[in-house]
Amino acid sequence: MRVLSSLRELEISLNDWERYQRYSLEDLKKDRDKRNMILHAMLVSIQSAIDISSYLISENGLKRPETYRETFDLLGQSGTISEELAAELSDLAGFRNVLVHVYWDLNLDEIYSILQNDLKILKSFKDEIKELLGKGY
Repeated sequence: MRVLSSLRELEISLNDWERYQRYSLEDLKKDRDKRNMILHAMLVSIQSAIDISSYLISENGLKRPETYRETFDLLGQSGTISEELAAELSDLAGFRNVLVHVYWDLNLDEIYSILQNDLKILKSFKDEIKELLGKGY
């Protein structure tokens, strides 16, 4: 099942993200390799959550989202995930777009803040999805 593959990828990238939280802002600014590892883990984590959400939208026959942000909003509105979590994930979807499209102009202070503070959002999403799938979804 495609959703299980995306869930596994999410779990792996979240483990990477958690491990990378040990790096300092100075590491992020001075070490391109560490910065790239961190950004990759963040991108894969967020994209995996988007892929899982897209699957759930399709399975539930919800309207097709126009943006990645809307993907999470639709799940929140349908009650699949909490609306509060949907709003936080929507913000991370916006950050994903920055990672992909504005890589050369990233604010490293902001990235460091997201690295340190937003992992819990994706972990909550993972837990809610595992619970949903465990109910025989």
